[in-house]
Amino acid sequence: MGTLDRRTLIKAGIGAAAVTTIGAPAFASTPGRRVAVLGGGMAGLTVAHELAERGFEVTVFEPTAWGGKARSIGVPGTGTNGRRDLPGEHGFRFFPGFYHHVPDSMARTPYGDNAHGVKDNLVAAKNGKFLRGGDRADAFVFGIGPDPQALLTVDGLRRYLTESLKGQNVPPDELAYFVTRMLVFVTSSDERRLGQWENVSWWDFVGAGTRSPDYRHVLAAGLTRNLVAAKETVASTRTIGTMGEAFVYNIMGMGNDGALDRVLDLPTNEAWIDPWVAHLRSLGVTFAGGQGLASYEVSGGRVSAVQLVDASGVRTRFEADWFVSAMPVERARGFLNTPALLGIDGSFANLNRLQTDWMTGIQFYLRQRVDIVPGHITFIDSPWALTALTQAQFWSERDFAATYGDGSVVDCLSVDVSNWDAPGMLYGKPARQCSPQEIANEVLAQIRYHHTAGEKLPDDAVASWFLDPGMVWGASTGQNTNETPLLVNTAGSWKDRPEVRTKVPNLFLAGDFVRTNIDLATMEGANESGRKAANAILASAGSNAAPARLFKLWTNPALEPLRKTDALLYKLGLPNALDLPLQGRY
Repeated sequence: MGTLDRRTLIKAGIGAAAVTTIGAPAFASTPGRRVAVLGGGMAGLTVAHELAERGFEVTVFEPTAWGGKARSIGVPGTGTNGRRDLPGEHGFRFFPGFYHHVPDSMARTPYGDNAHGVKDNLVAAKNGKFLRGGDRADAFVFGIGPDPQALLTVDGLRRYLTESLKGQNVPPDELAYFVTRMLVFVTSSDERRLGQWENVSWWDFVGAGTRSPDYRHVLAAGLTRNLVAAKETVASTRTIGTMGEAFVYNIMGMGNDGALDRVLDLPTNEAWIDPWVAHLRSLGVTFAGGQGLASYEVSGGRVSAVQLVDASGVRTRFEADWFVSAMPVERARGFLNTPALLGIDGSFANLNRLQTDWMTGIQFYLRQRVDIVPGHITFIDSPWALTALTQAQFWSERDFAATYGDGSVVDCLSVDVSNWDAPGMLYGKPARQCSPQEIANEVLAQIRYHHTAGEKLPDDAVASWFLDPGMVWGASTGQNTNETPLLVNTAGSWKDRPEVRTKVPNLFLAGDFVRTNIDLATMEGANESGRKAANAILASAGSNAAPARLFKLWTNPALEPLRKTDALLYKLGLPNALDLPLQGRY
């Protein structure tokens, strides 16, 4: 077992009083206010932000990189003559207007002369579009009606949704059915959403199994896979319906923090993560990079310390008053499912039932500007459920070629791959079974199949590509593995998802798998969970500091009478008033 000398401690940014070699006592200066945050992604940084502002001594441990899946990733060795490496990423950033927690953290993070800090680095991505493949006409573009208030009634919503979704070769009676299903959801009470719709898959809720291919492909699957990267056959109706409702209300300008579709005006680390980490350091947060959790030490029904390990296997021990697991569920559950911890909180075993799936990005670096759409692009007919964004259009104050790469690249087409299980168009294999080069070739082929993009993306435009390094190809097995999967809100999974508090009195959970109001595996959900964990520590420590602010999604007041009626109907075991027997095939 290794030791950690003073020079290594200082280099890691950890005070010698806080971290010791295994077997030696560990201590810090202010008992009762020492917090160890295990994970430096969105949830962990949020916990640190909220607690440091309130006088707690916070140390954040992260084995890989600050920002987690939200970070940008420089493509090694691509920058020449003083330029920065080409900017890669896990997947392009998307900040819907109904996000409130993330923008609030951004506004409290200074950035140059920005009046609202990092938040001022968000810019609207206008006129995003849903493209169709082959000779099909391009798909719908949502817009706001002349009087948003008039659209908030049941009849107004019915008209708006019908007009917005028509023209996709979906038979009129099926479109009417789909819209009615949406109205059933938006008029459902919270009790029905949690007690009934949480346990029904989106596929079954919208009756996709008995309807036309275009209905299944565009309405049931397309809006789910492409917007929230969730499998329509297993995703909870409560989750998908809530997101759909939030998108529609955001379009109408109701309950939103900003424009429906927002992106950053620079690579993520430059615009957000690096300034955030710098700000947290200024608040006194200690960052211990290259240090991952090895195990919890449990004594007297509490966590007494954690053992940490670096890439070379050197172990250290850290004591604190409060511990926050801010790791993704696939990592967190391995450390929580031990006899010592399960003996205190048996619900940790429920984490084993939570499912993850793959959504990850590939970037194409372009020799010429390719202005496909001034916003996000959804490739409806791509087997791999592709969405994309050309980024230089939003980095208006940055000369791409002069700043990144070798000077020949002028733009980046950032693409998210949301379906890794469907056969592709070129090789007939799912993405899981394609080599990195095959993935790049397949993604380009699927993009070019959509004529609006294909006409503007010639073969010689692509200089190079970069696949998320979390994807690891096994040449001997013919399979990829994914080091950064995404939680899937499967039907019925809410019961297995934890609150931030555990039965271990000084151990708290944060991450996109924790129960939150947003209820989706997103940056927003991770941020919300981090605030809830911070608030739980404040309460447990007896702090008189104001709690971290929490936000809720906007609720349509015009539908409140119907929702109250539905609560009574649900209590009596009756269906929603709009859930007609003729249409109840879910």
